[in-house]
Amino acid sequence: MSNRSRLPRSRPDTAGDQGFTLIELLVVIAILGLLIALVAPAVLGQLSGAKIKIAHQSIERIGQILDLYKLDVGSYPSTDDGLQALVTKPSDADNWNGPYVKGSVPVDAWNHAYLYRNPSNRDGHDYDLCSAGPANNAGDSSSEICNR
Repeated sequence: MSNRSRLPRSRPDTAGDQGFTLIELLVVIAILGLLIALVAPAVLGQLSGAKIKIAHQSIERIGQILDLYKLDVGSYPSTDDGLQALVTKPSDADNWNGPYVKGSVPVDAWNHAYLYRNPSNRDGHDYDLCSAGPANNAGDSSSEICNR
């Protein structure tokens, strides 16, 4: 008798050794797709809300910078000078002590220029400092985010 007959026989593949079937993988992918479809709108909604809060905070901060400008010059920048007056000295600003912001004129959370008007179109405000919002609809007062 040879040694070959004494060697253990290899087992045939059983159902537990085969891995995942294509149908099982497709079911898992479908479940993940449904979870993403349900969670993504909530996450994107939070992101949009965060940008609106950032826009409000930025407008408030720029308002404080405009107040410093007014303390130095005696008045807020004109509409024609705009926020550029915070970076470069306007010709009519004798006591300008800037630049009041580093670099260039600030932009809103959606990378659009702020809308600045002096005098204000609204009662009780010296100036209007607004972001056109996510849709960038300049002039649409319902979507603008303005100083309070």
